[in-house]
Amino acid sequence: MEKTLPFTKKQMTSIMKRYPTPFYIYDEKAIRANARRLVREFAWNEGFKEYFAVKALPNPYILKILKEEGFGVDCSSLTELLLAQAVGFKKEEIMFTSNDTPAKEFIKAKKLGAIINLDDISHIEFLEENAGFPELVCFRFNPGKLKKGNEIIGKPEESKYGLKKDQLFKAYELMKQKGIKRFGLHTMVASNELDPEYFVKTADLLFDLVVELSEKLGIRLEFINIGGGIGIAYKPGQNAVDLSKVSKGIKKSYQQKIVRNHLDPIKIFMENGRVITGPYGYLVSSVLHKKNTYKEYIGLDASIADLVRVALVPEAYHEITVLGKERLLGDHLYDVTGSLCTNLDKFAIDRKLPPVDIGDIAVIHNTGAHGHAMSFNYNGKLRCAELLLTKEGKAELIRRAETPDDYFATLDFNRSWRSI
Repeated sequence: MEKTLPFTKKQMTSIMKRYPTPFYIYDEKAIRANARRLVREFAWNEGFKEYFAVKALPNPYILKILKEEGFGVDCSSLTELLLAQAVGFKKEEIMFTSNDTPAKEFIKAKKLGAIINLDDISHIEFLEENAGFPELVCFRFNPGKLKKGNEIIGKPEESKYGLKKDQLFKAYELMKQKGIKRFGLHTMVASNELDPEYFVKTADLLFDLVVELSEKLGIRLEFINIGGGIGIAYKPGQNAVDLSKVSKGIKKSYQQKIVRNHLDPIKIFMENGRVITGPYGYLVSSVLHKKNTYKEYIGLDASIADLVRVALVPEAYHEITVLGKERLLGDHLYDVTGSLCTNLDKFAIDRKLPPVDIGDIAVIHNTGAHGHAMSFNYNGKLRCAELLLTKEGKAELIRRAETPDDYFATLDFNRSWRSI
């Protein structure tokens, strides 16, 4: 699938006069359209809700857009809960899924009225002692060898997340004894998965558990959360996940397992992050240097401190567009690098691009999730700005770039560096 951009070189050059590179820019119009497409596909399920994974793009301006589109939020830390609260998400619009959870985070989730999704049977006692039980309790199921993982998230049986099946049944029984009457069920066993059948089979697995929990424990679940993990087409030739196929497959399973066993209605929840905003974010950078030794190198003013995914994920790929040269033949072979003191600092290796010149604008695609969120300060690099390309086509600053003052702010140290 050919990568396109929501802006031209002329538009971007104008934006860069106000905001120096590098920066992230997100396409509001495309994000809204994508959000509506997901909701529309699952409209057959009364109560369907997407809980956007805040960790993917923890910016309140983006969260506000998704709230307006009817989304909830999936949080996994105190700060993410505070972000959700600041944007105006309330009670069961918030799903709190965490692990090795500090008491203060459970306390905050309970105060907000969030759905608390427990990661281990031992957390029942910990939650009761520190925060008390919420009205609605959910457990995260780890299917072990019943379900294969993928390269990013690993094998379920080797994962730190969730309860085994026998623990799951004991946990629900214990909560029932403690007077809890509202229950949900969750699993999350894939990341950046492109096979639509994978998510249908995940729903199959949870629907079977819903039936078994009803038969053995007399528990009627309000919802299943099939997690997130829907991937995006990073590489040329890859196709995006067919959401219609996912929806139709889950609907068929719902009819066969839930409706036939008189267990409907059950709400279906999801907690995608990457597929919601990932394709609609771009890291914009300027070419600072060219180097020709054993290979040809293009040096950007961005680095993996801005986009660490290219160093963390095996065979990670992000398309790169050189603005104004889209129609030129990609007949030059480059390594595209940043300035960190590590040879891992490469956005692309042996990438065919048109001839690149110093001062060119390089746009790195599919960086709208797990991009800025994972940026860091190694080598004293400062996190870059985030912009929103509004639905009216204007660029607005939604997070300013860090400054040296920010870097020193947490240090109890003199400010003599200012005179340097």
